[in-house]
Amino acid sequence: MRRARAVAVLLALVLTGCAGGSGGADAEPSPSGDRWRPRPGVAWQWQLSGRLDTAVDVPVYDIDGFDHSAETVARLHRDGRKVICYLSTGAWEDFRPDADGFPESVLGRGNGWEGERWLDIRRTDVLEPLMAERLDMCRDKGFDAVEPDNMDGYRNRTGFPLTAADQLRYNRLIARLAHERGMAVGLKNDLDQIPDLVGDFDFAVNEQCAQYDECEELTPFVEADKAVFHAEYELPTDRFCADSRRLKLSSLLKRYELDAWRRTC
Repeated sequence: MRRARAVAVLLALVLTGCAGGSGGADAEPSPSGDRWRPRPGVAWQWQLSGRLDTAVDVPVYDIDGFDHSAETVARLHRDGRKVICYLSTGAWEDFRPDADGFPESVLGRGNGWEGERWLDIRRTDVLEPLMAERLDMCRDKGFDAVEPDNMDGYRNRTGFPLTAADQLRYNRLIARLAHERGMAVGLKNDLDQIPDLVGDFDFAVNEQCAQYDECEELTPFVEADKAVFHAEYELPTDRFCADSRRLKLSSLLKRYELDAWRRTC
């Protein structure tokens, strides 16, 4: 989940990103498999709110899977973009069209964002078919990859006694479901489990690793030739861009609302 969600901070602050330019070649699929495999340093745009700006000259867009149509994805593809489908897989959102399909028994504490509650990820009997339907939606709309959010519930006060083993099992389930549908999948935050999960995921998405002095922990993805899509919210670019370049992160400065605004290094 967004770091802002983990700490229940709802401030809208300005950020920028360090990976500018189009870099289209880096966004091409690896010849070793059918699904897309983004490589370290590829530039991206992350927009989850507001009117979608499709004019940002980058090869990768990360957008909300529910909010955008197959036509939008197709238009981005025509412009040479790869498109990532943002979904919350570890928290329930009362504003989603499938919200009524989640029984009360799997809904835990709020995660700091209005209308959202942690999910009991141990209940894969309930959650697997629900998440499979969401991933079907992403596939059917033509998305190339998935960004599953709220993938570190075991480190938060969810209302359930979740363990690290529960989280590993669930995160691998989500990765498998995405791969079965031909899509790449990113590990969102969950830094402590990167050594165990880097082989299961095709890229990483991280928030505020520079602010919390954690970016080195993402090195296993880069060493595996897998992109790390990174955003800061509170630090100016001159506080993290040099390290981002050194570590080969795809870094942005964004506002917490994740609208079209961005800064690059």
